[in-house]
Amino acid sequence: MKDPHDIILRPVLTEKGYDGIADKRYIFEVAISANKTEIKKAVEACFPVKVARVNTLRTIGKIKSQGRYQGRTAEVKKAYVTLKEDSKPIEFFEGMAE
Repeated sequence: MKDPHDIILRPVLTEKGYDGIADKRYIFEVAISANKTEIKKAVEACFPVKVARVNTLRTIGKIKSQGRYQGRTAEVKKAYVTLKEDSKPIEFFEGMAE
């Protein structure tokens, strides 16, 4: 198995992310090659929680131009992780929901 910290890159702290904390729904930026099963195992390994559902979203980078040169911004994959009802919340996000 891959290292869980290689799969989960960082939490996504946005307004939509803060709204989901009360419902035990968290958003993480994950490795593009990671699948839902690997994401679930990585979250359960990093935090003492039980995961009920994982939804993923992949955003292709936008085309940007600088003068006559073009390129793309980085591609991003997000995971929306929902915890089970009997699971306790993730402590990292505790003070942010209020």
